[in-house]
Amino acid sequence: MSHTTRRRRAAMAAAATLVAPLALAVAVTGTATSAAAHGSVTDPPTRNYGCWERWGDDFQNPGMADLDPQCWQAWQAEPAAMWNWNGLYREQVYGDHQGALPDGQLCSGGQAEGGRYDALDDPGEWYATGVDHQFELTLTDGANHGADYLLIYVSKPDFDPTTEALGWDDLDLVKETGSYPTQSPYVTDVDLTGYEGRAVLFTIWKASHADQNYYLCSDINIGGPDLVPGDGEVDPTDPPVDPTDPPVDPTDPPVDPTDPPVDPTDPPVEPGEGCSAEVTVVGSWSGGYQATVTVTAGAAAISGWQVDVAGASIVQAWGGSASGTTIANAAWNGSLAAGGTATAGFIGSGDPSGLTADCTGV
Repeated sequence: MSHTTRRRRAAMAAAATLVAPLALAVAVTGTATSAAAHGSVTDPPTRNYGCWERWGDDFQNPGMADLDPQCWQAWQAEPAAMWNWNGLYREQVYGDHQGALPDGQLCSGGQAEGGRYDALDDPGEWYATGVDHQFELTLTDGANHGADYLLIYVSKPDFDPTTEALGWDDLDLVKETGSYPTQSPYVTDVDLTGYEGRAVLFTIWKASHADQNYYLCSDINIGGPDLVPGDGEVDPTDPPVDPTDPPVDPTDPPVDPTDPPVDPTDPPVEPGEGCSAEVTVVGSWSGGYQATVTVTAGAAAISGWQVDVAGASIVQAWGGSASGTTIANAAWNGSLAAGGTATAGFIGSGDPSGLTADCTGV
C-alpha cells in the first residue's frame, strides 16, 4: 500500500466519528428528526448510514470528494438523506416490492420521499465493508416497530456496482426470515458461501405496525477486508506487502512524517494509565439507546485498552468486545500512538442518562 493510500485511509478514518446528538437532531432541511424515528441496517452499514457514520461531523469537508467520492456526491445531492438514514421507506406496497421499485432505483426505494435518496442509486466506488462468508446482519430499529419479515438479497457475481445501478435481475435471494417482536435490534445469520468480492447486500424490512417497507443497500466485500475508495490503485514503487503485518487501524490519525521513530526501549504503559474515554449517546428509544465510546491515548503509545461504561447495560457492541459494562479493544484497534484515537459502539438497554466512561490502557 502506498504512503498516499495510507494517508488517505487514515484521513478518511479520522472523520469517521458519529455525529453528536444535537447535530443529529436537526436535519439540514431544518426539519427536526431523531435516530429513534425508524431504522436501517447498521451492520454491514447501508450507503447513507455509512456516509453519516464516517462524515456526519465533517460533511462539508471538501476532502471527502477524493477520500469518499460516492458519499461526497450523496451529501451534495441531499444532506437530509444522511441525517435521515433511518427513514428510507415506502408505504402501501402490499407485498409487491418488484412492482413498487423499478430497476435502477432499488437503493433509493423507488425514489422514495420525493427523491430524497436518489443519490444512493448512483453506481461507483462506494466504501464496501468486509464480511465473512457467514456473518450476522444487524438492523437497528429505534422505534421498535417489529418486523413481519426481512428479505435479504445479494448481487450476482457478474454484477459490478461500480458501473451499474442495481436491478432485480442482478439479485439472488439468500435469506427470508420470520417475524421479529417489537424489540430492536433485529439480527439474523447470512450465508454467502459461493459468493466472493465486492457486492451489494439488499435488505427489505417489512415493519409490523403498518404497510411500511424499508429498502436498504449495503456495499460489502465478501471474504475480504474493507474496500476503501482508491485503494485499488497499486503504486509500482511500493514494497511487497508483508502478510504478517497487522491490519491498518482505521481509527489511526494521519501519519506525521516529522514524528520521531518509536523507541523500542521505551517502558510499556502501566495498566490504569495512558488513555481517556468519552461516551456519547447518538440515539435513544423507549427501553434502549445507541452510544459511541471514543478512546484517546495519552502522552505515550498503548497496545490495548478497555473502557468501563458505568451505568450501561450493554446488549451488543462493535469495534470491541463487551463483557458486563466493559468494552475491550478489537484486534485491529488496540494499538494507539500517543494521542491516537479509536472508537467502539454499542446498543444498550434501559435509560442512557448519567453514563460515564473510564479507560484503562494495557
